[in-house]
Amino acid sequence: MDTLIRTFAERGDLAHLALLLWALAASAGLWRALGEMTRANARMDDFVRELARFNARFEDPS
Repeated sequence: MDTLIRTFAERGDLAHLALLLWALAASAGLWRALGEMTRANARMDDFVRELARFNARFEDPS
């Protein structure tokens, strides 16, 4: 990693390195957010399924 940074610094491409690091961080954040949203959706689906099961169990038979 040190040689990579040194290469960018010698060539004057620090802005490109900063942009690359920002893009990687933004992509990682996006993937994490999507994973959290997927898990939240699964929890909500489980909740609704259990609520429907509860309602079906105590439904008025008439």
